[in-house]
Amino acid sequence: MSAYAAPVRDMAFALDELAGLRHLATLPGYEDATEDLVGAVLTEAGRFAGDVFAATNSAGDRSPAVLENGVVRTSPGFREAYRQYVEAGWNAMPFAPEHGGQGLPWSVTMAVLEMLNSANMALSLCPILNFGAVEAIAAHATPADRALYLPRLVSGEWTGTMNLTEPQAGSDVGAVRTRALPQADGSYRIHGQKIYITYGEHDLTENIVHLVLARLPDAPEGTRGISLFLVPKFIPDAEGRPGRRNDLRCVSLEHKLGIHGSPTCVMSFGDDEGAVGWLVGEENRGMACMFTMMNNARLVVGLQGVALAERAYQQARDYALARVQSRALDRPQDGPVAIIAHPDVRRMLLTMRALTEGGRALAYYTMGALDRAKREPDGEARAAAQAMVDLLTPVVKAWSTDRGVEVASLGIQVHGGMGFIEETGAAQHYRDVRITPIYEGTNGIQANDLVFRKLLRDGGQAMRALIGEIAATVEAVASVGNASIVKARLGLADGLAALEETTDWLLRHGDDGLAAAAGAAPYLRLVGTVVGGWGLTRQAIAAARAIEAGHGDVFHTSKLATARFYAEHVMPGARADAAAATAGAETTMSLPAEAF
Repeated sequence: MSAYAAPVRDMAFALDELAGLRHLATLPGYEDATEDLVGAVLTEAGRFAGDVFAATNSAGDRSPAVLENGVVRTSPGFREAYRQYVEAGWNAMPFAPEHGGQGLPWSVTMAVLEMLNSANMALSLCPILNFGAVEAIAAHATPADRALYLPRLVSGEWTGTMNLTEPQAGSDVGAVRTRALPQADGSYRIHGQKIYITYGEHDLTENIVHLVLARLPDAPEGTRGISLFLVPKFIPDAEGRPGRRNDLRCVSLEHKLGIHGSPTCVMSFGDDEGAVGWLVGEENRGMACMFTMMNNARLVVGLQGVALAERAYQQARDYALARVQSRALDRPQDGPVAIIAHPDVRRMLLTMRALTEGGRALAYYTMGALDRAKREPDGEARAAAQAMVDLLTPVVKAWSTDRGVEVASLGIQVHGGMGFIEETGAAQHYRDVRITPIYEGTNGIQANDLVFRKLLRDGGQAMRALIGEIAATVEAVASVGNASIVKARLGLADGLAALEETTDWLLRHGDDGLAAAAGAAPYLRLVGTVVGGWGLTRQAIAAARAIEAGHGDVFHTSKLATARFYAEHVMPGARADAAAATAGAETTMSLPAEAF
């Protein structure tokens, strides 16, 4: 496996041009996020990711976490790497200073998380779930529980988990059966089993804080009857230190296709007297509380798709530069050349690069909106930014992870037969990223969320605002003569027209649930493709200006080339997705189940 080098310059460029970092630094609470500080953070994070987290990636794949006498032993090197991560303060970046956080923008934090996931996704999953737990506890827990748990979770001294899924329920969270019985002292006793719990048990920290969905006695059926509970592995004593062991345990670990270093646990709560837990938020409002955590996780999972795409691209690029095979079509007299000289290899590499940078553009733009939703002084501006985050969260999660799988698969193809051999490491990127379209809500669920909860629920208002922003970019560069910008603009304009037409169709046919559901996945692909291309076009415009001003370099010319390639080779797929999204459900539903 080749070394990982964080694309710090590209990340900083995306933060500036798409997340709007300069504007974010003017918002209350983000004044310290200056260009110099953020540059230093990204540089040091890139070094840490490459030197520390990446050094344990292969070991985690070859030597998975194991369960020994109820204790999960993590992969070689994971404990030391996590200890360095906590000591360096990386876990505290986006959180409130009152709980020990650094108060940096989420968009900057997400850039760091991208690096860590590129370096070692299996290890990075532990702090990712902890981030979501902090968000949920900060938003919904009692003041006493916030004071007790948040400083330790923010620092990374303890970690948090999310316990939703049960064997009989799957994605149908309303079918959970875990029970919570009220106690006289205000606590609850939790009984039930949860599956697919990432880092539900491990040896990285001295305590683990589980957020568990369960039902109170006589709770309504379905999701309306679910509550959320805070259930620590060790119940804190009077000084806040881990005290007696709670009645919960890991009973097995899943054997998975990838992310071998990440322990995916089957957790049992209350085999004896019942696991002690405390209510988070209101009774029977657990799903609302959990979505605070889940939406955070969905954005990060989308970023994992970008992160693994970046890692796969770097490895394929390095291999293509070194692997000598066959003669170049345009200079056969030179003898065998590196395979990067061959058009098909270049096509694959440019596709990988364009999709990776398009996914980064989509994610960073969305994270900039999240920061504005949290910090804009004007209430209307905050609401508009939050509406954009809500709209694009399922797109970031689904489009970026699907493209991550595609890029990792292309990475194997660039390697040829060596890509199918484990020693090269190319296969690990594919195996690791393949989970991302599945967990935190499958990408089919994300597509339905986009169409039914986001597009149709507000009558297309948020989507119209997004379309307006993209249209403004198309109009603004209408007179630019740069050949690459012209191609990028033409591609973006055609993709935007397809998006507008398809959005109108779905709004007109929204009452036909089957038709909307049948078109949801291609519609989400369409949105992601157009927004990713929009981000690349905006970066290409900035690159062209730098070149015109006389301080451009190969980075800027590469931005122009990538945006043009995306417009010519990726954006045409928008029309195909538009056709599929507006085809209705007749064909999809016509074949009887027994005929499959």
